[in-house]
Amino acid sequence: MGKRMIAAASAPASIGNVGVGFDVLGQAFDALRDHVTAWRETEPGVRLGAVTGLVSTLPAEPGRNTALSAAGALLKATGADFGVRLDIHKGVPLSAGLGGSAASAVAAAAAVNALLDDPLPLPALLPFALEGERASSDPPPWDNVMASLLGGLVIAAKLETGLVRPLPVPEGIVSVALHPDAQIETRAARGILKPAVPMETAVEHARRIAAFMAGCASGDRALIRAGLEDVLVEPQRKYLLPAFGAVKSAALAAGALGCSFSGSGPTVFAWAEDRDAQKVSKAMKDSFEWAGLEARAYTAPIASEGARSEPVPEAVRAKAS
Repeated sequence: MGKRMIAAASAPASIGNVGVGFDVLGQAFDALRDHVTAWRETEPGVRLGAVTGLVSTLPAEPGRNTALSAAGALLKATGADFGVRLDIHKGVPLSAGLGGSAASAVAAAAAVNALLDDPLPLPALLPFALEGERASSDPPPWDNVMASLLGGLVIAAKLETGLVRPLPVPEGIVSVALHPDAQIETRAARGILKPAVPMETAVEHARRIAAFMAGCASGDRALIRAGLEDVLVEPQRKYLLPAFGAVKSAALAAGALGCSFSGSGPTVFAWAEDRDAQKVSKAMKDSFEWAGLEARAYTAPIASEGARSEPVPEAVRAKAS
């Protein structure tokens, strides 16, 4: 059987931190996806091909492009005897708090993996996707990457050993995300965080994340509601988006179980019962509009699918042959 010459994969947006789980929890958000097509080439290395979708240009240097960096790391680690060219279709916005850079890294790793003679299992792609994310943020945060790769709600239990596991997902609850016409740069948002917090804050944070995870495991809405409140990072970042307080209040008043920044923002997400999702989304959108900001609304299941292989269109296959 001949070598595979072309492969395609996609990866979803993600909600970093899931409010209460700073750098610990991540959640796939399959309302938006990045698509990457990998072309096998005889020349070693990685190169950028066509860029389409929400943007028309991306950095061509691997050190500044998460998809190229992830692809290069995978090729090097596996000793591949070929290079690749990547076509990237951006469906996840950048600098939105929706894991746009992570989605590109994950989709690229998955697409290139499909070209290998002996492809790795999906979870084994995590270190290469993380290396790709390093081009966006160094050290790379795990939350968006692991969620985009594996799907659903995911915990990074121990970084040193790469202990990453999916968590139980409560039924009947969805995620709502509102992406306003604003930008917050991840590096800047991390830079304002204090290196230490009072003991009382640390205890309250531990209480919240324990309640949230117990609620997810048991389906107990009261525990989820009690836990889905970020007392650690959100109070330090809320000033980056002046409309945040009003949007959060509107979401909770409409029945949301909790509301916070998605990652470093400016996207704001909420968890809501299925029956309340539309009302919560409208309340958040209206609140943004009252603050003078247009916002795009998205809804996705908490059990969103992670990275997946995609069929290559016949026209593209013909071009490769």
